Amino acid sequence: MTSEELPSFAVGPEAIEHFNVNGWLLTEPLEGSQVALLQSWIDEIELWDDNGEWLHYRESTVHGPRLCRTENFVPFHDALGSFLTTGVLLDTASALLGEPAVLYKEKINYKAAGGGGYAPHQDAPAYRFIETHVSCMIAIDDSLVSNGCLEVVSAAHREVLDMDETGCITDELVASFEWAPVEVLAGQALWFHSRTPHRSGANTSPVSRRAIYPTYNAASEGDLRERYYEQKLAEFADAGDTGSRVSLIGDFQGVMIE
Repeated sequence: MTSEELPSFAVGPEAIEHFNVNGWLLTEPLEGSQVALLQSWIDEIELWDDNGEWLHYRESTVHGPRLCRTENFVPFHDALGSFLTTGVLLDTASALLGEPAVLYKEKINYKAAGGGGYAPHQDAPAYRFIETHVSCMIAIDDSLVSNGCLEVVSAAHREVLDMDETGCITDELVASFEWAPVEVLAGQALWFHSRTPHRSGANTSPVSRRAIYPTYNAASEGDLRERYYEQKLAEFADAGDTGSRVSLIGDFQGVMIE
């Protein structure tokens, strides 16, 4: 089965209204054999070595070194690249943005057993060049409270919030919010605005909890994907942080292996 055979579901007015009000939306773009297909693609990427132009990041866990993230894989996996840049995901991103969308960046978070979580943050401070953007978490494996699912704050996506020195939301604001865990089953997608506060705990279960996170920007702002990765690597190099962190903000709470 190829990416062209994956199903497409329209996002209607009620779903768009829910997203606009709350800053997040749960959809079901995949089912059954399509989930298995997507899992097989992630299995392939997980086995790639570190010698390509894609970006692998590793962390130290109680079970030993583990892959925690892969980025910039779209140019090197045709089927997954097509899935993320055409069809249901691009259509949904466009509907939620209210205008045609284009892929801005993509990552796989593996969250292995014993893997670190992510501190409360908004994505927007880590995104360069763009003002209008939306992300989704496509669950490759069931994302549950027991393995560190995402937690979100509803209706708090109108502005960039006060941040600490790491670029994450201040402790005072974190304590004032009502955080809601959102369990996402394999094949479902949790869409969220780049200013929606979110966090996730460590994976204390015995199995990995993998997810793909594509981010889309309004096409009217340009196709900026290559520029994003060039800028990210340049900022890492300027700060002497190559290999010591996964993001342009300090949200990852695992122990990186350089």
